[in-house]
Amino acid sequence: MKYEFGDIILVNIFFTDFSNSKKRPAVVLFEEFDNLVVAGITSNVRMSGISIDKSEGVIKNSVIKTNYLFTVSKSIVIKKLFSLSKLKKKTLCDEVRSKICGGFEQK
Repeated sequence: MKYEFGDIILVNIFFTDFSNSKKRPAVVLFEEFDNLVVAGITSNVRMSGISIDKSEGVIKNSVIKTNYLFTVSKSIVIKKLFSLSKLKKKTLCDEVRSKICGGFEQK
């Protein structure tokens, strides 16, 4: 399956010590080879990031954590849940660009 920017997926996320894993939603930033670079999603709405509510497709009001980016193999994706709206994709793109590039100005 091909994944695109803004697709919300359900993926098995392993703990850093590989002792266990949990099913978690994440948003696809880009795909390369058989890997996906994603941003994690949490239902802890007090965390910083981009709000996403039930009317957009999530089970609970949630936050896209633009400060929690990681790479996963496509082989551990359980399924695609839905895709973000065009407006939410723009917000996500702007936020990720801001986090990564920060105050960098090309001279």
